[in-house]
Amino acid sequence: MSITKEQKRELIEQFRTSEADTGSPEVQIAILTTRIKALTEHLKVHRKDFASRRGMLMMVSRRRKLLDYLKRTAPDRYFAIIQRLQLRK
Repeated sequence: MSITKEQKRELIEQFRTSEADTGSPEVQIAILTTRIKALTEHLKVHRKDFASRRGMLMMVSRRRKLLDYLKRTAPDRYFAIIQRLQLRK
């Protein structure tokens, strides 16, 4: 259900804005999106796992807050991350 250290390291390298960046909103959104996708697949099989469902909903809420912050402060970065992660259809 969770992502490995290697997956997380790859996400950080793909979405970082500078050389020492590990916590920018883009990186956090990418990591949360990967975790949400993994939990979605888990919940398709285990429909009654309500604890994991609650955790996923909290992650979706956290990602939504980060996206709202990014849209408010840097709209160009917001639209870039939306396009790269294909969050809006």
